[in-house]
Amino acid sequence: MSIEESNKINLLVQQWPKGTVAQTFWLREKGYSDQLLNRYKKSNWIKSFGTGAYQRTGESVGYEGAVYAFQMQSNYTIHPGGVTAFSLQGKAHYLELSQVKAQLFGSLTEKLPGWFTRHSWDVNIAYYSSSFLPGPLGLVPFNFSNFEILISGASRAIMECLYLAPKKMDLVACYEVMEGLSNLRPNVVQELLEQCSSVKVKRLFLYMAEKAGHSWFKFLKIDNIDLGKGKRSIVPEGVYNATYQITVPKELKDYGRL
Repeated sequence: MSIEESNKINLLVQQWPKGTVAQTFWLREKGYSDQLLNRYKKSNWIKSFGTGAYQRTGESVGYEGAVYAFQMQSNYTIHPGGVTAFSLQGKAHYLELSQVKAQLFGSLTEKLPGWFTRHSWDVNIAYYSSSFLPGPLGLVPFNFSNFEILISGASRAIMECLYLAPKKMDLVACYEVMEGLSNLRPNVVQELLEQCSSVKVKRLFLYMAEKAGHSWFKFLKIDNIDLGKGKRSIVPEGVYNATYQITVPKELKDYGRL
């Protein structure tokens, strides 16, 4: 290997954190031709991670290392959210959480590439593509051992859980998490609620926050939040709440009563 190639590898090491994926288009943008990448492969320094991506030889790559590539190389907003965000932050005590599942969220225009979907991950990946919240709003940095990615902060994560409820998330479990969110920042919550396009999410969030009696709730400017018009039946044969015009499960309405 020439000195020039050795220098380029050293530079790449600085730009490519351990345990992450490097997408082929990004490597090309950095000046690494297909010919040079093939030489790196023959030298056993890198190996293919499916069509369109590479990993460094001898390293294991989790889905988090792929998310790093999405965020840092593709400028995607794909991120761990919902239950997974709570789990990473140690706040999933009441959620029925399997250690072999990961929830990822992204915008409607962001599709998972083939190298990601065809890879056999150690966890089952559930990807939800939606525009009910703006891309980066409510995301916070989370540090792994060798790299950092953005994940949903608590305010956004509970809204993502409510977005999946009641079909994919239990509403009582969501409320139990809401009860523990006593330190949310009202300005962050306000912005998320004002930018959220899901009437269901906004009404459920406010209903649960008020029921939980959080001190930050009184600082919200509900008149600035578009809650839509008319009744919303969240579940069939539920109990009607006139304040937020939603029908919720009876066990949720009665939760916390002696």
